[in-house]
Amino acid sequence: MKILITVSFDGTNYNGYQLQGEKPTVALMLNKAAEKTFGFPCNVTGCSRTDSGVHALGFAATIEPRSKKDAISVPIDKIALAMNANLPDDISVLSACPVDDTFHPRYGVVKKEYVYKIHDSEIRNPFYKNKVLEYGKRISDGELQKMNVAASQFVGTHRFDSFMSSGSKITDTERTVFGSCIKRSGDIIEFTVCADGFLYNMVRIMVGTLLSVASGKIKETDITSIIDGRDRRLAGPTAKACGLYLKKVIYNY
Repeated sequence: MKILITVSFDGTNYNGYQLQGEKPTVALMLNKAAEKTFGFPCNVTGCSRTDSGVHALGFAATIEPRSKKDAISVPIDKIALAMNANLPDDISVLSACPVDDTFHPRYGVVKKEYVYKIHDSEIRNPFYKNKVLEYGKRISDGELQKMNVAASQFVGTHRFDSFMSSGSKITDTERTVFGSCIKRSGDIIEFTVCADGFLYNMVRIMVGTLLSVASGKIKETDITSIIDGRDRRLAGPTAKACGLYLKKVIYNY
């Protein structure tokens, strides 16, 4: 039996999701917790890789026994509680459900939604440490409006070479963005973007570009030409990892 779990984690203390030997990663913690919970080694497969310091509100992963001789006997409605007893406090399994053995948490994704959080105050908030980008100054309503004009131009099917890390070796850069917007909630500005997939550092480069729009370094009407230029040098800097959250993963199953 293959189990799909939804996981929330604070990525501050981890070198991203993907296994890297014995380095602290979210995958390593989930693998160890699964073996302790079920009593045998399991294959834990995540929906994507995340960078060091990136967080998740609704990360998806599957768990299945490595050996056909083993079977998961813990009741489905008890798996989250059982695994959480074997996980550190900064990782939590929120839910679990059975899926078909052919289901793959990465290749079966229909949409992913990310949110990036920016604290735009001159006074830093110690409770936001490693959870948001501390921008250091107030973004005005007019600047926020320009950021939204810019963000709307991400929507559609495009080649996002300009919004991919220059070190990436991916050649298929076409992605479809279904929604992209900026909103304020108190002293936090949130950029939310939903797409059928994302390139390496794509969301963080989008954020860096939107902040360049706010500062006047890039015009809010220039995003389409930056996309069409397919040149990483045209876009803004890569925003820090600490403000990025994988919000949810959507499947058809």
